[in-house]
Amino acid sequence: MQTATPPTDTTASEPTTQDVAPTQPTSDVNVTMQSTPTDAVATDATVTTETPPPTGEAVSTETPPPTDASATADAEAQSETNATAAEGDFNDLYGPTGSTDVARGQAGVVWDPWEPYNRKIHRLNNAVDRYVAHPLAKAYVKAVPRPVRSGVSNFFSNLGQPITAVNALLQGKPKLAAHAAGRFLLNSTLGIGGLFDPATDAHLENGNEDFGQSLGVWGWKRSRYVELPLFGPRTFRDIVGMVGDAPLSPMRGLEEDKIRVPLQGLQLVDLRAQLMSTDALREGVQDDYTLVRDAWMQRRMYQINGEAGDNLPDYLKDAPIIPVNAMPVRPGN
Repeated sequence: MQTATPPTDTTASEPTTQDVAPTQPTSDVNVTMQSTPTDAVATDATVTTETPPPTGEAVSTETPPPTDASATADAEAQSETNATAAEGDFNDLYGPTGSTDVARGQAGVVWDPWEPYNRKIHRLNNAVDRYVAHPLAKAYVKAVPRPVRSGVSNFFSNLGQPITAVNALLQGKPKLAAHAAGRFLLNSTLGIGGLFDPATDAHLENGNEDFGQSLGVWGWKRSRYVELPLFGPRTFRDIVGMVGDAPLSPMRGLEEDKIRVPLQGLQLVDLRAQLMSTDALREGVQDDYTLVRDAWMQRRMYQINGEAGDNLPDYLKDAPIIPVNAMPVRPGN
């Protein structure tokens, strides 16, 4: 049996691949293996030595850097920090985004069986606000000095005190009813028709009660959500309540449309100007309808239940809504 011996000019820089089989070798093979260089020989194993690449070919020995977990965490933290103010307030109200409570719109609090209709009205209202109400409010803020705007707000707020006084009594709040009646009398006289607010200096509480809230206190807790054209969020309970509040509205006594309609228009512009500070909170929200609906319903429950809504942001507790005084259509006529 003939065996091939490796060339005599083999060097360590060009090792020869040798496969040592664990079969029973003959004596000639044993002799040959003894004369072979032992650089690539291992006992009872097949050993393969790599042949160096041809000269002139560069071989990269760099390995990809390990993933920097801290950099990823920093990027995620930065992304969270850059969330809009609206998203942050949304999370404060309804929990982290993606939670089941958000997806359900806080089921049990929000009842919205008329959602397809409400969404259409919401789009209409947003268009009217974008092209009419918001520009008017901006012009009003720019043209009218702050003290004058404060007097206008005080005047319309004072007109709502009779409604607050009666409904506070209906809800079993005699102290608030007395304060509302006192505010109306004091501001209407010393406050020159309500343009000034001496009642606040007299520590008389400025409440805001209506018949819709009274119905809620009496037991009508759950009511379907409805968005009115031009006048925004309500519940069906609140629409019924508007009928009860209409006889108490001072505006209702103004039969002259040339006086009543401009006053109601001014009140709407004033209310929109008060809401301008909250406009940025809705920017960047994926579903503006859901945010407005759920926030408004939470605020309404706070007004009815008081302490049950203590987790609401201040801007929702104090945000004005369009009262029956400002409605051009006078319910009950």
